[in-house]
This record gives sequence, C-alpha cells and structure tokens, in this order.
Amino acid sequence: MERVYNFAAGPACLPEEVLRRAASELVCYGNSGMSVMEMSHRSHDFEEIIDKAESDLRELMNIPDNYKVLFLQGGASLQFAMVPINLMAKFSRVHFINTGMWSKRAISEANKIGEANVVASSEDKTFSYIPKLKKEMFTKDADYVHMVSNNTIYGTRYTKIPDVNGLPLVSDMSSCILSEAVNVSDYALIFAGAQKNMGPSGVTTVIIREDMIGKEPDNTPTLLSYKTHAQHGSMYNTPPTYAIYILGLVLEWLKGKGGISAINKINQEKAKMLYDFLDESKLFKGTVRKEDRSLMNIPFITGNADIDKQFIEEAKKNGFVNIKGHRSVGGMRASIYNAFPPEGVKALVDFMKKFEANA
Repeated sequence: MERVYNFAAGPACLPEEVLRRAASELVCYGNSGMSVMEMSHRSHDFEEIIDKAESDLRELMNIPDNYKVLFLQGGASLQFAMVPINLMAKFSRVHFINTGMWSKRAISEANKIGEANVVASSEDKTFSYIPKLKKEMFTKDADYVHMVSNNTIYGTRYTKIPDVNGLPLVSDMSSCILSEAVNVSDYALIFAGAQKNMGPSGVTTVIIREDMIGKEPDNTPTLLSYKTHAQHGSMYNTPPTYAIYILGLVLEWLKGKGGISAINKINQEKAKMLYDFLDESKLFKGTVRKEDRSLMNIPFITGNADIDKQFIEEAKKNGFVNIKGHRSVGGMRASIYNAFPPEGVKALVDFMKKFEANA
C-alpha cells in the first residue's frame, strides 16, 4: 500500500527519510548490538543520542547558554500544571491570553494553583482571530504571561510577540516550534509536545531560562520540579528514550534541509498555495482572520455540513486522511507541519478544485 497524505493535527506525519533511517536501525543501533528501545538510558550510546539531540536543538533555535533544555514526559498538558507550580512564586497570579482550547485547559490548571487572569480572549468569535493587545493589560502583579503561539484547532498564530510589560513570557509552541525562527531570549519558558512538529508522541521539550528554575514551593513533588530535571540532565528517571531518538533524527533531517529559515520558506509556500485557493474558491472558505492565519493548521469549511461530510469521505478515498476539522469549528482542517510535503498540498488543492467543479 502506498503512503497517504496525512493531515493529522497530532500525532502527525514524520519525514519519510527519518522513518526509513529508524527502520534500518530498529533491530540494531550502530555498534550497540541492540535496539534503542532496549538500551539503558544510562548507557554511553544513549547519552550520545540525548546529548546530540540537545546540541542540535540548541544550534537550530540558537538557544542561549543561560537556558536549560529538558526532555520530559506528560505532554504539553502536564506543562499546564508544571508551569504554574514552578513559576507562580511571588503573586500566585498569571496573565493569560485565551486563544483556544489549549489556553482554556492551561487556565483551568493554573486556577488550581493560584489565580489565572484572562486579559484578552477571542472566544466570542470561536477563536478565529488573535486579540489586539496593549502593554497596559499586563499589570505587574503577576508572575508571568501565558500565550499559545499557534492554535492547532482554530488555525491562528501570533505574527508578532506581544509587549507584556517586562513580565516573564511563557509560550506553548507545540504546533509551531521549529517552523519559523524565534528569539528564545524573548521568552522565560517555551514548551512543546513533540508529536506535531518535532517527532513522535511521548516526549515534551521545555526550554527554560535558568533564573526561572528553583522558584517552586518546598512541598512540590519531585518529578514536577524543573530543578529536578535540570540537575539530572532530563534523566532523574527513565526518559522516553525512543521518542528522544526519533526527535534527534528529525533535528538531523531539519539541519540537512538548511535549518529553520529554509523550512520556513517552504512552509510559507505550502500555506500560500492552500490559502490562495481558499480565497478564490466559491465553495470553500477559510475560517480565520487573514492577518492571523497559521502556517501549520489551516481550517476551512463549505458552509454546508452535508457537503463537508461528503468532501471528507471522498478525500479519504483519494488518499487524503485525517482532514476532518475539530468539532468546535467543523468542516475540515489541513495540518501541514514541517514534514508534510509540498506536493501533498498541491495534490489537495487539485482535488478540491475537482470536487468544487462537480459540486
């Protein structure tokens, strides 16, 4: 069977080159005589794997020396709790920008630790835009500001970093990390579940400025403390070894493609191809305000639920899978992360043109 075009929001498609490399090393990695899945996380072979993954990530993102890189478990969802547990140190208050489901879940977790203050929200229009923000919204009586850089479900993204009045800025970059250049120094903490744009599910990357570590209460459970993981090089307990190995292969692949600036150019071209069609189509239309459109997740609708259903069914028959939109938006969603090939976007647009002509 031929591979399909997988538009899943996560776990998402991986580079085929990475899959083939992993397949060739599945039974025996290098000269170890065993699979990475069987390997001790304390072994020299795995230490080389995790150290290289960190080194390549630092190189790709130009991460400053005063930031720690942690490879954790629990997904971005655990970070919704870990961040306030560790960072709500002085005011027990955090400012949130509510731009979707993942913001709302983070707000819910933060409210269990302290006070989550929502300074702006786009919920009034089904999160189809990024709210306009002013520096004055971010009062100094908060420990940090939480944002979601790219909203997977709703297809919005920040095109510029908000002025948060000098407060530490925390960003959930799960669905956009490595897709475009960011200045890590603008953030106190960045976290991202790997399963969208970095690798398979099972590992979560945290990039944290060193001065943000060690603020947690003394009664914080050991594994919920960033200090624990920073002091032990992400290996206080057994890390998700195979997921980190695949993540490392993805980083190697990205370096081979020319790095983040090169992949961003491709991402821009892929997104433009689909958005240009949506803007011209008489049947399909995008759901997001143009200036806030994501490069990674593109939701669209026909305005007729029956036609949407028909399109999804026919798309699957033609090799375009996982294109159904989230229930809160409806319609369709094409997630076109770094690993998604440009020819897949072109094939989708061609299919949509034929579907529209026959509708």
